[in-house]
Amino acid sequence: MKKLTLLSFSALVLFSSCFVEENKSDVKTDNKDTLPQEVNLYSHRHYDIDREIYAEFEKETGIKVNVIEDDADKLMVRLKSEGENSPADILITADAGRLLKAKEEGLLQSVKNETLESAIPANLRDEEGFWFGLTMRARVIVTHKDRVKEGAISSYAELADKKWKKKVLIRSSENVYNQSLIAALIANWGYDKTLAWAKGIVANMARDPKGGDKDQVLAIAAGEGDIAVVNTYYLGKMLSSENPEEVKAAEMVRVIFPDQNGSGTHINISGAGIVKTSPNKANAIRLLEYLTSAKVQEKFAKGNNEYPVVIGVATNELLQGWGDFVKDSLPLSNLGKYNTDALKLFNEAGWK
Repeated sequence: MKKLTLLSFSALVLFSSCFVEENKSDVKTDNKDTLPQEVNLYSHRHYDIDREIYAEFEKETGIKVNVIEDDADKLMVRLKSEGENSPADILITADAGRLLKAKEEGLLQSVKNETLESAIPANLRDEEGFWFGLTMRARVIVTHKDRVKEGAISSYAELADKKWKKKVLIRSSENVYNQSLIAALIANWGYDKTLAWAKGIVANMARDPKGGDKDQVLAIAAGEGDIAVVNTYYLGKMLSSENPEEVKAAEMVRVIFPDQNGSGTHINISGAGIVKTSPNKANAIRLLEYLTSAKVQEKFAKGNNEYPVVIGVATNELLQGWGDFVKDSLPLSNLGKYNTDALKLFNEAGWK
């Protein structure tokens, strides 16, 4: 009888031990699930408005946004070197061509999301869901208000007209915005026509290409040329700058949206893709949905002089002052598709 009691007691202890261990396991899992939520961004963008938006997302969702800012190419090299151990969830960069490059190099994953697909026009996102546009800029022509008559130029093609010899200011062939412009022209016009145009641009250059978009506007103000090609974003930054020289120069030029009776003005984007090895994919998708919401799109426009990608969202007063314009509806995946051709064309045209 004592043996039976002892055996029963041993079984009870064993059962209790298993129960405790099972519950320990449950507690551990629960603790893991309640760890602070986060999403990790590798971003080429470096704007105050972005940081404000991320802070508001954190406040609304409780999801911590960790951001590493760097040059887009450096971020892609970093993603490659980190491989499957990368903490990155989202890659954000300017220019659709860069996003296509990230896709082709296997750094991004496809996402099918009804919210993103319904908010963002098809030409401003990857057809397979590897990247999505977040903000938009237009590559426009600006002319000196006094030295070039209003209406004297209305298209990209006219930039190559001989009457503008020694008048045109534009960035170098190494600039990704120019590469994407050329890629778009190749898609719309064909290679040979675009090459002839590029040779005309080279002949009309007021100086060898140098500096950024702001430098082209400053050169107009200094009398080095009369016409420049710039992104609207940069001109907006100049007009709202704390530097009086930049404001004065920007006020000297008028904005022309080219090809309003043709294919429309060339546009490009800042955009994002979910990293292939994202450890926080659900949070990453939630952040992208937030960034394409109407209220955040309006913040991008007001805070950084960018056009919303979501149709119907208001721009800021400055952009509204330039008026509505016809945008080139070319799918932006073409900017990456024709990038190699664009680089070849630059060399053939002698565009430094």
